[in-house]
Amino acid sequence: MERNKKIFLGIVLLALISLWIDLPAKFTLHLFNKKITIGHPTIDLHLGKKRFYRDLNFEYGLDLKGGAHIVLEADTNHLSEKDRKDALLSAKNVIEKRVNLYGISEAVVQTAKSNGHWRIIVDLPGVVDVDKALALIGKTAQLDFREEDTKLLKRATQSGAFVFPTKKTNLTGQDLERASLSFSPQTGEPQVALKFNHQGTKKFAEITKRNVGKIVGIFLDNKPLTLPKVNEPILNGQAVISGNFTLAAAKNLVIQLNAGALPVSLKVVEQEKIGPTLGLTSVYHSTIAGGAGLLAVILFMFFYYGFPGLLADISLFLYGIYTLAIYKLLPVTMSLPGVAGFMLSVGMAVDSNILIFERMKEELRAGQPWRQAMELGFGRAWDSIKDANAATLITAFILFNPFNWSFLNRSGIVRGFALTLALGIIISLFTGIVVTRNLMRLFWHKPKEKEVLDESNN
Repeated sequence: MERNKKIFLGIVLLALISLWIDLPAKFTLHLFNKKITIGHPTIDLHLGKKRFYRDLNFEYGLDLKGGAHIVLEADTNHLSEKDRKDALLSAKNVIEKRVNLYGISEAVVQTAKSNGHWRIIVDLPGVVDVDKALALIGKTAQLDFREEDTKLLKRATQSGAFVFPTKKTNLTGQDLERASLSFSPQTGEPQVALKFNHQGTKKFAEITKRNVGKIVGIFLDNKPLTLPKVNEPILNGQAVISGNFTLAAAKNLVIQLNAGALPVSLKVVEQEKIGPTLGLTSVYHSTIAGGAGLLAVILFMFFYYGFPGLLADISLFLYGIYTLAIYKLLPVTMSLPGVAGFMLSVGMAVDSNILIFERMKEELRAGQPWRQAMELGFGRAWDSIKDANAATLITAFILFNPFNWSFLNRSGIVRGFALTLALGIIISLFTGIVVTRNLMRLFWHKPKEKEVLDESNN
């Protein structure tokens, strides 16, 4: 009993913390003719060099909040047909990287070809300043090569700081003719081959002559792509970057290098600030429908299962509090597919309790004492609950596609649905098994025979 009480206190404490996170940033209560303003502060934690910052506000997708819609056209006339697709993909990757650094959740960046023109379409949820967004994504990626700054390196070593200072050279992406994927003839491992143009060959030869045994870094947008070591002077303008590359990593590096080697100028052909694609009426009706469905589930559990059903409803309420807190902490972008995933997981949350209660009925009909029937109901229903939820989690994993496999879905909207569904299932397992079971152990005392899960009706 003492253990159950400790678990119950933990559940209550977790609920209070989650409820605090769920509150708006400012929430006013009117008590005894006084206004009391409460709410959550932001979370700003520094763990070594890593920072964990959350403003604890809900993130909304383009369909619920609106945002900016931008269409960029790439000037590919100076490129061969073979290089145009790679150049456009490189530009798309750079834009996605900048959008992610900007902190925009569930942005959509896609390429399209219209009447012979190559275009990049960018949808940015929640962005109200279109000009600022254009300044962020519209500039061409800058590729440059940097060598060790021996003065700063010596100074940093003496001070005990763990840094790798570099200084820029005059070698940039404009001097790189081509980057390509190759394989080591000795080991067969993937590597990246570089070929410089005439001017680049001269510059690279001078740099490698004075940096034998040292590192020459390759930077894209002031961030290091790779830091290879120069083993010998390279005079013919052709170099190889080798290392412990996977095939995917080597291909990705080739694309990034060619983004600097094949700069694509982008011009804006369309820009607009758009409202929620669903409209306020659709959002309102969806909310009403979800609330009505939730109320129907609560009433069904109470009237069909009695007091145990009421405890399951309390668990369902706690499930909602926990889930919304997780959405804010991660954060999860709330679009209509994401809301659909949440509502679907609500039904699955009580599904676990229904399996447990029906199994308890079977144990009672078999003549088991009510307390033992309760424990057996939870224990023997677990296999069915586990298998059903494991199958759904596998489906959610495939839809979310965390490894970005090209043969699976890569749509941000579908991923939002998969993420909310998976989180809902995991949290529902906790509330359906741990919370409901603990509440029943503490508060469901021996009932009258006719009240045992409405056994008399079966």
